[in-house]
Amino acid sequence: MATEFPKRPYRNHGGADVPHCKNTWSLPSAELPPPSRVILPMQQHIGVSCTPVVKKGDHVYHGQLVGDSDAYLSVPIHASVSGTVADITEVTLTGGLRTTAVIIESDGKMEPDPGISPPPPIHNRQELANAARTSGLVGLGGAGFPAHGKLNVPEEKVIDTLIVNAAECEPYVTSDHREALENGRNVLDGIYKIKDILNVHRVFIAVEDNKPDVIEKLTEIAENPEMDPLDEVRVFKLHSRYPQGAEKVLVRVCTGRQIPPGKLPADVGCLVMNIASVSFLASYMRTGMPLTKKRVTIDGSAVKNPQNVIVPVGTPIRDIIEFCGGYRAEPKKLMMGGPMMGIALTSDEIPILKQNNAILAFDEKEAALQEPTDCIRCGKCVAACPMQLVPTKLEKAAERRDVEALRELDIMTCMECGCCAFTCPAGRRLVQSIRLGKSYVRNATRGKRG
Repeated sequence: MATEFPKRPYRNHGGADVPHCKNTWSLPSAELPPPSRVILPMQQHIGVSCTPVVKKGDHVYHGQLVGDSDAYLSVPIHASVSGTVADITEVTLTGGLRTTAVIIESDGKMEPDPGISPPPPIHNRQELANAARTSGLVGLGGAGFPAHGKLNVPEEKVIDTLIVNAAECEPYVTSDHREALENGRNVLDGIYKIKDILNVHRVFIAVEDNKPDVIEKLTEIAENPEMDPLDEVRVFKLHSRYPQGAEKVLVRVCTGRQIPPGKLPADVGCLVMNIASVSFLASYMRTGMPLTKKRVTIDGSAVKNPQNVIVPVGTPIRDIIEFCGGYRAEPKKLMMGGPMMGIALTSDEIPILKQNNAILAFDEKEAALQEPTDCIRCGKCVAACPMQLVPTKLEKAAERRDVEALRELDIMTCMECGCCAFTCPAGRRLVQSIRLGKSYVRNATRGKRG
């Protein structure tokens, strides 16, 4: 008998009605030809950076291992093109992060590594986690958390619910939308493999109700009685409200369970995975080809031909923009990710990483920000916060660098979704202040340990 599903989503505090601007949802994904070179940073995940296992002048095949680490929270890096290692150097990524990178000059052939073969049959959690790590998989929705860290659930923790995140609530971004439409059966294959191995009997495919084509497509596959005779996989329609796709929010609206501060979905019996991650895992089990390409939404008022593009990991952003017809206007703001939680870029020479799902380029008009004025204590930021924090107090404590106050206000619970800043009529830079506040807390914690 199937585990019980709620009739409708549970309510969650806060959120914001953001404009969706899903301009590319109906356009089939295009595939970028092999670029002349790729830049493969050794830090493409949350965790320890990899070390190159190739040297300058080496010939490499598509899918060949080029970087790895013995650390648990690390995933290997693979060549996304075939060609020659032109250099091993340091590059600067978003946020000023400096890391080693392997630069490969492409030969245009995309010759696969002869040693690639499908992984052996997987029977248990450990084997599933090992396969995810070997594949180089990280969370493809933007977080970049190593997938094996999620899948290697301790035996004492019972996972009864798998939530596949297809909410895609950020404005502009439609890469998961296209994954569902173009690889729906692959998504379901991945779901059934994970479900069977983890012995999970309730699976939500969480989709916002502004994606009726995705709901129809995945429901048609999910309701196939041959694949799901016990009806344990359901497409679950969510209200279209940001940030429905955030992990803690998703667990709450699907199951009614609350993840305590400092805890993970596994602590309340849930596993949450992005739809593209699930789809890739199915592909890897079938072919053995590691994670070397990524579907990325290219959009914004400064882009000539917005679309979704499947690109080799490590492709410089400039090459992808040129593939989309170039810029129609000078970009005043370039972003990696959506406009709510994305990161502003200083250059379009930065490469696409595994976890990137969008590049947005805005012209001067669209990039303009409201000049901040004094807080009027309207409380809109408090009403909008999904974590029920008080952003105005966090901002003031961050300005004072008051670490104790920041801790008491539970600043580390903030997921930086941007709802507070979006709803603020005074245009306060609340998220930036909270990020600074978090850094003060982290530095103070490290100081005590030292």
